[in-house]
Amino acid sequence: MHETWPAFMTHDPIGEALLGRVPEEFPQYCVMATDGGRVVARGQSVPFDAESPGREEAPDRGWDAVPVRAFDDHRHRRPTTAASALDITIDADHLGRGLSHHMLAALRDAAGRQGCGTLLAPVRPTAKHREPRVPMDDYIRRRRDDGLPADPWLDVHVKAGGVIEKVAPASMTISGSPAEWRQWTGLPFDRKGEVEVPGALVPVHCDTAHDHAVYVEPNVWVRHTATSRS
Repeated sequence: MHETWPAFMTHDPIGEALLGRVPEEFPQYCVMATDGGRVVARGQSVPFDAESPGREEAPDRGWDAVPVRAFDDHRHRRPTTAASALDITIDADHLGRGLSHHMLAALRDAAGRQGCGTLLAPVRPTAKHREPRVPMDDYIRRRRDDGLPADPWLDVHVKAGGVIEKVAPASMTISGSPAEWRQWTGLPFDRKGEVEVPGALVPVHCDTAHDHAVYVEPNVWVRHTATSRS
């Protein structure tokens, strides 16, 4: 597929280590859409134990926490009580055709077929990058006149029956040297302070004195009921 993720997003260490293994280990929790034999959309989720002590609430570390829990639970044969979406990716040439609605429904159905009553999602609001300095808590309170979320992707989730639970303040952490960030973004990263990066939901903190830059992305936990229609 022709994906539209910002280049720096591919350098999350958890994603680099585990995301490629998800379709192999948990194929029943993954879905895809095709057009003329070509894959034009994919959705990936993983099962995990969400009821053991300390796991009753969705984790503040959001996206980074979920695959670690899933693979650890799988290795230790812990019971599966919920699933969490990891991504829904639409081919760039097929954006704006309503595929995101269908892929979200397909992930809910996939989780339901495996006996999970809940599909969680650490949602990355699609318009938040336009206002990187607005706190996520304030951003998700914005509503349209009809009461639905102002953000388009949160709107899709809520229309599908999802309930916004809370912000995951440290959902994904991507760190690197200023030189690496220059390569990923084309920006200079030559001064200490906050750097606004295209596609980033919050600024990247650059510390030239210590030769590193860190991006800590907040996401939004949304809870869906996962019931299979098949």
